[in-house]
Amino acid sequence: MTNRNTTTTAENKSSEMTENSFQFSFAPIPEKGVLLGWLRQMLLIREFEVRTMQAYQNRLIGGFCHIYIGQEAVAVGTIAAVNSDDPIVLAYRDHGHALARGMDPKYCMAEMFGRIGGCAKGKGGSMHMFDADHHLYGGHGIVSAQTPLGTGLAFATKYEDEIIKGGKSSHVTVCYLGDGALNQGCFYEAMNLASLQDLPVIFVLENNRYSMGTSIERGTSMANDLRVKSEAFGIQHAIIDGKDVLSTYQNFKPIADWCREESRPFFVEAQTYRYKGHSMSDPRKYRTRDEESNEELRDCINTLEQFLEEEHDVTQDSMKQMTRQVKTQVRQAVEWAKNSPEVPLEELYTDVYTDVWGPYLGTSKPEMLQDEGDAT
Repeated sequence: MTNRNTTTTAENKSSEMTENSFQFSFAPIPEKGVLLGWLRQMLLIREFEVRTMQAYQNRLIGGFCHIYIGQEAVAVGTIAAVNSDDPIVLAYRDHGHALARGMDPKYCMAEMFGRIGGCAKGKGGSMHMFDADHHLYGGHGIVSAQTPLGTGLAFATKYEDEIIKGGKSSHVTVCYLGDGALNQGCFYEAMNLASLQDLPVIFVLENNRYSMGTSIERGTSMANDLRVKSEAFGIQHAIIDGKDVLSTYQNFKPIADWCREESRPFFVEAQTYRYKGHSMSDPRKYRTRDEESNEELRDCINTLEQFLEEEHDVTQDSMKQMTRQVKTQVRQAVEWAKNSPEVPLEELYTDVYTDVWGPYLGTSKPEMLQDEGDAT
């Protein structure tokens, strides 16, 4: 990808990425206020995940729990590049995307705790964040199960735009996946259909280099050149720097715009790194602490803070104040989640079918959708 607009450090880093299959001009860097919003989002995700780990260790969260620390730039940068009514679907490392999409952290945390105030009424837990108001169609626990769903969402928006409304397809679906999902058959079936039907879906591979305890080189063929995964289906491909939110946005925005205009799928490899284990039970013995420390030297939050300080004269004190505000917000979210009631037994019979049928009581909106306009 060739940078034709500006010459910032973030953009220069992007130009060093592997050559991509399609050439775009970089999107311009947004104004200071937008960048400060991105910083706050990444700080929110980071603090939320830190508190999540603490809550898990204190047995307030059960089951599997996958932490997003280190990958914040991918969620924030890509979601900023699409429209608010574009569908999003993803896998089980989904808390960061939910927060980046606009979910109130108290509902997100309550879902982690399995409480009735959670976004899925406490029935989904860590791996299943849903937010219908923000067109977030869930995290999904089965590896790669979200990829055919993402293809289906793209088909749905295209059908609605073109057939029902009689206009032009104007949406793009973003479907996130980890590198372990590359080895599932449904992913290739999804890409085949997306290409055949000209569906505007972007498959975003968050390549953090490890699927559970296995490095991508040991578990995935052609790990050194993942373009071949999409080229077989005639789908364009790009590699972006997923550790720099500026670079992520500048690369991803023109891709999203192209998919929206051309109504075609795209495969994006966002190269990133997770600082923590695959899940909370992962001792991380398959990689060295030196490797982890080296990756943390170029942290996405520090990179944006440095850019704001150098290019917009944002002071360290103001950024520390933002951090304190975020910590307070997350602490309040934890307390709210603790005070949310346990899921009552009668909820076993709700949300199974939409309508009342036999012992099943139909469905109802979670508290999050009832509290429209409530901003904590």
